[in-house]
Amino acid sequence: MKIFTWNVNGIRAVEKKGFLDWLQNTQPEILCLQETKAQPDQLSEALLTDHGYHAYWHSAEKKGYSSVATFCKTEPINVQKGLGIEIYDREGRVLITEHPDFVLFNIYFPNGQHSLARVPYKLDFYREVLAQMNAYVAAGKNVIVGGDWNTAHREIDLKNPKANRKNTGFLPEECAMIDHYIEQGYVDAFRHFYPDAEGAYSWWSYRQQARERNIGWRLDYFMVNQALLPRLKGSEIHNDVMGSDHCPVSLELI
Repeated sequence: MKIFTWNVNGIRAVEKKGFLDWLQNTQPEILCLQETKAQPDQLSEALLTDHGYHAYWHSAEKKGYSSVATFCKTEPINVQKGLGIEIYDREGRVLITEHPDFVLFNIYFPNGQHSLARVPYKLDFYREVLAQMNAYVAAGKNVIVGGDWNTAHREIDLKNPKANRKNTGFLPEECAMIDHYIEQGYVDAFRHFYPDAEGAYSWWSYRQQARERNIGWRLDYFMVNQALLPRLKGSEIHNDVMGSDHCPVSLELI
C-alpha cells in the first residue's frame, strides 16, 4: 500500500499542470492533499468524481485559503472533518479517515507568518493534534499523520539553517514541538529510512531559482506510531514531480 501526501498550492492550478495524469499514472491507495484552496462547488467533475477515488474535502470558510482533501481507493470506515474545535476547523486544515489497520490524519499545519504572530496558534494546533493522536493510540489504533508540517525539524532538513533560526518553520520552539511528538512515541518515517540524507527537501521558494539550486526545506512528511513500524517498507520524496512549490512524499506499507 502506498500513501502519498502533497501540498498542491491550489488544486485548480495544479489540475492545469497535469495533476490528474500524475494521479492516474501513480495510483496511490490514498492521497492526502493540502492547500487545495477551493470549495468543492468550485471544482470540475474531473477533480470531484471522474478519477475513480472516494474524495473527501474539508475547505476553509475563507475562499481560496488553506483546505485539504483525501482521495481513497477503498471507502474509509469513518471520515471526520476537522478536530472538532472551531478555531482550527474554520480554516479547513484536517481530515481524519479511519481504515481497517490505521487512522490517517491528513493535515495542513499552520504557518507562523513572517511576523511570527501566528506561532502561538500554530503550537496550540500541534498540541491538539498530538492529544487526538494519543487518544487513538490509547484505544489500540495505529496512527499515521501525513501532510505539510510547516516545520523543518533539524538543521539537516533545510539548506540554510543558521540564517533561518529566527524565522517561522525553524524556530526553536517549533522544532521542539516535533521533538515532543517523537518523545511521545512517534517516528518520522523518512528519517527512519534515511537518518543522514542531506539535501532531501520537499519545498522550495519560487524566488531565485531555489528549486533548481535545491535551496529548500523538508516540510512534508509522515509520522507513525511505534507499533506500526514493522509494516513500514519505505518513504520517499518525489522531487521530480512538478506543479507546486512542494513535491509529493510517499509512505509504503506492507
